[in-house]
Amino acid sequence: MGCLFLKVLLVGVSLSGVLYPLVDFRIRAKTGDQRPNFVIILADDMGWGDLGANWAETKDTASLDEMASQGMRFEDFHAAASTCSPSRASLLTGRLGLRNGVTHNFAVTSVGGLPLNETTLAEVLQQAGYVTGMIGKWHLGHHGSYHPNFRGFDYYFGIPYSHDMGCTDDPGYNQPPCPACPRHDGPASGHQRDCYSDLALPLYENLNIVEQPVNLSSLAQKYVEKATQFIQHASASGRPFLLYVALAHMHVPLPAAEPPADPQGPGPYVASLREMDWLVGQIKDKVDRTAQENTLLWFTGDNGPWAQKCELAGSVGPFTGAWQTHRGGSPAKQTTWEGGHRVPALAYWPGRVPANVTITALLSVLDIFPTVVALSGASLPPGRHLDGLDVSDVIFGRSQIGHRVLFHPNSGAAGEFGALQTVRLGPYKAFYVTGGAQACDGHTGPEQHHEPPLIFNLDSDVAEGVPLPSGGAQYQAVLPKVRRALADILRDIAGDRVSQADYAHDPSVVPCCNPSRVACRCQAKEQNFLQEETSGH
Repeated sequence: MGCLFLKVLLVGVSLSGVLYPLVDFRIRAKTGDQRPNFVIILADDMGWGDLGANWAETKDTASLDEMASQGMRFEDFHAAASTCSPSRASLLTGRLGLRNGVTHNFAVTSVGGLPLNETTLAEVLQQAGYVTGMIGKWHLGHHGSYHPNFRGFDYYFGIPYSHDMGCTDDPGYNQPPCPACPRHDGPASGHQRDCYSDLALPLYENLNIVEQPVNLSSLAQKYVEKATQFIQHASASGRPFLLYVALAHMHVPLPAAEPPADPQGPGPYVASLREMDWLVGQIKDKVDRTAQENTLLWFTGDNGPWAQKCELAGSVGPFTGAWQTHRGGSPAKQTTWEGGHRVPALAYWPGRVPANVTITALLSVLDIFPTVVALSGASLPPGRHLDGLDVSDVIFGRSQIGHRVLFHPNSGAAGEFGALQTVRLGPYKAFYVTGGAQACDGHTGPEQHHEPPLIFNLDSDVAEGVPLPSGGAQYQAVLPKVRRALADILRDIAGDRVSQADYAHDPSVVPCCNPSRVACRCQAKEQNFLQEETSGH
């Protein structure tokens, strides 16, 4: 029997200068192991209308559109929250923020992260014998045991949080650069436009910072290289694998591209969208060449577009949140309007997932955890209630039934973080609180509480423009069902084992490869941590 060693060198220097230990992950090939592989790709701040297969006005996602034609497209698929950290926590746990404790974003100085008593998808599959890897943005805690290598991932290459949370030398659009600021005793006002002394954005390989600040112009290429290497090595091991790729695209700053020769050519957003599409296409091509017959590839997004970034934000398609826009603010990211949480989603597995099929069932990022666990043959964590469903029958074309009810947590625009005050029930959507995030014009929409709730029928009003008349028969028939659904989940959460994230701040936990230099600047030589060795048969 052959065996493969995936040597993952977990070396990182803490602020006290202490080295982390060297860790070897020995992966022994297991004859006849036919459990499926999983590649989960998560886009950042991508609008539903940015996918050409969703929205005819978009012509810039050729690879993703091809994947849709060769696989399954989900029309009514939703992020579990409308902002970064809560959405990612729910993907990896199958649980809403009120259960897993992550209700809003973590910061550069955050002490905590996804609570350690929560079990991640990577931990479940790792314990079941899978090789697990993550490429890209983590944003679930970077200090100590919150790092991806301690949350079930054998291999990690990426940035610890959003790439606008630190300066870079090649900042791209909507981000300041960080040349070293002069040290002096007087006021710094004369240098504020020329330097940026905040923390430089770090790039990790396992526990080691290999670059700080990150070169954003080459990050996509590095992600492709690391992802394809991982697929190659893991496939050669004979063991099943999980690869989670959390892209920087389409979050700002968008990598700066060369000015187009044609003044009428694509702007920064379209250029970045095309780069993201190329990146996904490269990963898909590697899966096709290496492990196509036994790999489920699942593509989706963490939340809707960040509208306040104007021309650097994506498209919500027809989900314009018209009721809110008439009152001010954006109905996209950070809100519970459709534009904030309805995201592109595709599934691809030739021979298993039917080709060129569109699914209208109500589905969620929450469903990835229980579905992947079921397909892997692993066991769900005991004593925890999940909010996601095993939707294997849906992705294999045997069912069109998804969620009867889905809850959209407050994500910053209105209401308490994580609270469940927006309820989707079949085609109906009820709002107990509304509000608009900051829009391109700089305005926000007022927070308004509704009792009884506003209820929209999305079958006839995808723009969420006109609520049902509260005195009408349709409204009166739906309202008791909404109240009952909300009461049921709150009662279930109250009886569940819930977690609480530590949102405390401490400047000493910032990732810094060289504290003696302004912005923590260093250019460590990137090391090849993923090595293949084979031994006797």
